[in-house]
Amino acid sequence: MTTVARLVLGVVLIAAGALKIGNLSDSVVAVKAYQLLPESIAVMVGYILPMLEIVVGVLLVVGLLTRVAAVIAGVLMFAFVFGIAWAWANGLRIDCGCFGGGGRLGEGEEPTYLLDILRDFGLVLLGAWTARFPPGRFALDGALGLEGDTTDVEGDD
Repeated sequence: MTTVARLVLGVVLIAAGALKIGNLSDSVVAVKAYQLLPESIAVMVGYILPMLEIVVGVLLVVGLLTRVAAVIAGVLMFAFVFGIAWAWANGLRIDCGCFGGGGRLGEGEEPTYLLDILRDFGLVLLGAWTARFPPGRFALDGALGLEGDTTDVEGDD
């Protein structure tokens, strides 16, 4: 289960980052559209976020520093859930920019806040699962002896 969780989360992050990295100005526009951060911080986040998503995604896919990467991924996904909920609660009509694009929606376009929140919250849960349990098969952590304590803590004396 953990192998599947980390692979799904990792692939989603790589895809999201890769779709944004080709046009970082769109990523900046998407972050600014949330109206959550001061201008200078929003610009910095817009430029850094795609690269962070790709790096964390690759770490998850190869299973290196898996628990750290899973915590970072879970926190990122929770931040996305918060941001989308913020936009919805404040009546903003924006595209989440989760997989490129983003910014204000045009006439006739409707936001997909509920679906975006549910998807990202599911990814938060995958991050929590991956952080809690050993990285699973085919993880470099196991081959390098970086898994840490892999014993079941429940019922151990």
